[in-house]
Amino acid sequence: MSDVPLQLPEGIRREVLAEEVRGSDSPFPDQADMQTLNETGPHAGRYLYRTHEVAQAGSVSVTDLETRTTRLLHSEPHWERLDGIEWTQWGTLLVAEEVRVAQRRDPNAPSSVGGLVYEIDPLDPHNPIVRPAVGSRAHEGLAFDAPGNLYGIAEVRAVNGGGAIYQFEPDRYGDLSSGRLSVLKLDHPSVDKTGAATWVELDDTASAIDSEAAADAAGATVYFKPEDLEVNAETLYVAISDEHRVIAVDLRGSRHQTTVSDYVVAGVNAPSSAQPLVGSNSFAAPDNLAFDSHGHLFITEDPGGLAPAKTRGNDIWVASPPSPGEDMAATVVRFATLTDCNAEPSGVYFDRGSRTLYVHIMHRGGPLGLLDQSLAVTSE
Repeated sequence: MSDVPLQLPEGIRREVLAEEVRGSDSPFPDQADMQTLNETGPHAGRYLYRTHEVAQAGSVSVTDLETRTTRLLHSEPHWERLDGIEWTQWGTLLVAEEVRVAQRRDPNAPSSVGGLVYEIDPLDPHNPIVRPAVGSRAHEGLAFDAPGNLYGIAEVRAVNGGGAIYQFEPDRYGDLSSGRLSVLKLDHPSVDKTGAATWVELDDTASAIDSEAAADAAGATVYFKPEDLEVNAETLYVAISDEHRVIAVDLRGSRHQTTVSDYVVAGVNAPSSAQPLVGSNSFAAPDNLAFDSHGHLFITEDPGGLAPAKTRGNDIWVASPPSPGEDMAATVVRFATLTDCNAEPSGVYFDRGSRTLYVHIMHRGGPLGLLDQSLAVTSE
């Protein structure tokens, strides 16, 4: 195993679980992105699943945490840039493509313009089921609430107009083949895009073809490059990368009405710099999110850029729960940092009880193409 370019606090140790192996039959392909454990079932917590965000023949790999063996779970020739992954409450895996315009259409959903969500039975991984009802778009984060509603985003940068936040309510619990796809729309547009909002239902057929276009037609509120999302204590948290903040969407009360507020904002409750790519202590471009069991939100950042223009490594930050009567995180401090200025931390995920934080290191070495890694981070 190669060196690990991740600096951690004293008393925290790391273990390399898997490392990229070059070749078409690699059990751990390039660009490991997001990940999840099998959260339920007879062997809950034993298997760590991850997506690989490669441009073609997207893959899902799995590490058996008891035997420490890694294998390729499944790959499809038409899968493009697999990113989001989520364990369902009924014991399957969801994986999602992060692509606005598919170069290789799914033969089972040929009219879908963008990326799609697939459901995989871990006991029968070679027969994934496409779920166009969830919407065709550039997916990233996926998250369920307690009733089984699925939340997602359209990962679209500011220069391309921004992307919306979506809610999918299945017609039947545990069945993603049909349901109502809605999009978040502020009741009164504002500069900071917070306040009272409504979930506006979209047309089923149009959403299965292009849910970005359907959201635009419905007047959805667009955020500049939404990324990952997490549900915690009846609140949906969404990383908004190009806006350098994490927002909170209230899931309590009415099915249609909600409220959007800021949770972490660079320059407000998180450190900021006029030059985030070179500043030594700057929160920038939040990407992946994970809550521990104490309500601390861990946030990876991905501001882009390569050395030598980029002179600091990406960080992992931790936001503490709000003080009584407040909405925003009480503190936001740096937890870990990469010494490789080309690399990116991705896929942060906690096991039950928050004993272990799982994280990937992508894009190591930039053009040199060093080997990507899967890490387990624990207290000594």
